[in-house]
Amino acid sequence: MLDSPTRVAPPARLTDRPHRRLLGHVRTGYWTRVVPVLTLLAVVTHIPSFIRPVWSPDEGYLATQARMLAGGGVLYDTVVDRKPPLLPWLYEACFAVFGSLSLWPLRVLAIVAHLVTAILLASLSRGRWGNRAGAFAGALYLLISIGLSPEDTQAATFEVFMLPAMVAAFRYAERRRWLAAGIAVALCSLTKQTGGAVLMPVLWMLWQDARHRGVAWKSALAKVCFGFALPIALVAVILTKPKGFLFWVVTGSGDYASLDGAWLQMLGRALGNAGILLAAALGFLAPVGRRLWLRYRGRPVQEPAGQEHGSTADLWVWLLSSVIAVCTGFHFFGHYYLQLMPPLVLLGVGAVCTSRIRWRPVLVYTTVAATVFWGLALFWPGQKMNHTTEVATTIAEQTTPKDKVLVWGMHPELYWLSDRKPVTRYLTAGFLTNYSGGKDTAQNVGEQYSVADAWQAFDQELSAGLPEVVVDDSGHAPYQPVLVPRIESLLDSRYEVVAVNADTVIYRLKK
Repeated sequence: MLDSPTRVAPPARLTDRPHRRLLGHVRTGYWTRVVPVLTLLAVVTHIPSFIRPVWSPDEGYLATQARMLAGGGVLYDTVVDRKPPLLPWLYEACFAVFGSLSLWPLRVLAIVAHLVTAILLASLSRGRWGNRAGAFAGALYLLISIGLSPEDTQAATFEVFMLPAMVAAFRYAERRRWLAAGIAVALCSLTKQTGGAVLMPVLWMLWQDARHRGVAWKSALAKVCFGFALPIALVAVILTKPKGFLFWVVTGSGDYASLDGAWLQMLGRALGNAGILLAAALGFLAPVGRRLWLRYRGRPVQEPAGQEHGSTADLWVWLLSSVIAVCTGFHFFGHYYLQLMPPLVLLGVGAVCTSRIRWRPVLVYTTVAATVFWGLALFWPGQKMNHTTEVATTIAEQTTPKDKVLVWGMHPELYWLSDRKPVTRYLTAGFLTNYSGGKDTAQNVGEQYSVADAWQAFDQELSAGLPEVVVDDSGHAPYQPVLVPRIESLLDSRYEVVAVNADTVIYRLKK
């Protein structure tokens, strides 16, 4: 008789309760250690953001928009901008809860946005290269998040709030959660149009997944498209002027985002900001350059034993899409370069993890660079802010809270700082002249280059009541009143000079 087969106990599985508890402890323990450190680092690096009432004209624009919306304004009709609606709505919500006298709630939320971005990058890096790589990715991002001009990194502006959704879109695509990836791309785009560039790496990963795994790409693509279209459709339904949304956000910015302008100036700004970012991130970008150089020379890259080396093609596609986004419009403002930071951090972490380079010099260099930028933010020259505050004080002294004001210039923060309502939906002279601060040239600047029907709307607004005060903040710009006949005629016939501050002239309505 044959012996009965010996019954062997099945191996323990991760789904068994003790192992499940152990696995949960490992995962929880990692994040409970990493997240507090990243939180502290996010707060410390962005403490300088609280030392000034306004860091950039974008903050002033958003703050003024929020007050107009709270007062019954209609977005993309009586309150206009070339940006999507999510951030103006966020400013309006914060003002409704905390009041509109300070931007500190927005600065706190900006720190939260940086922290969420860092945590998502840590998750991505941890999944590819391990626990230590995850922690370093989050820390490196927060350190270089201040690695540009303080006016570009300490302000609560569009790019800061766009980054969490951008990184989330990439993370969802990596995990083949296509519907969620599409929704994240839409949220990114509804914060700033160029955030939609992350759709490129999402589609790249979808294509690679279909190519190598034979998945149903049509179903995946449909999920991405549906997820992308749904939030945008909901926003269009919420807005009372969906046609205005389409014009201001998509179709109406052709002249603004044109090739015309001072090419040397634009090229200088592009290279200058790229150089500043390179200096801030050189600690972990040098390993990336080393790997590229070795591969170009055909020399093998020595990797540490046991270190898995996954493909970084998707990261390079992400970086390429971000470079395209930065170049869109040819303005090359410093805050545009924030969009480059997440893919650069991941490429740098990957290069260090898959080579024999030690982490200590990378972290030391990046920390020293961040300290320099942090100190720069604390001691950033305040003459411009002092001038703006003095002009805003004069505006408040020359008017009552019921009076309306016209700022003829590119500094809408004057409306917010003086706590006075604008007389027009056009908060900068750029809408009426096609002038852009990124292209300081007289080419294609003037009344004839304005946004379609802008002057008709402007005339109607003034016919309902002239502003009590007009602030000529144009200086020597190519849209100064002597070059814009309508503004010159209005000032000459109806206003008198009541104050001059540097190159800013303040006019008051004649009695």
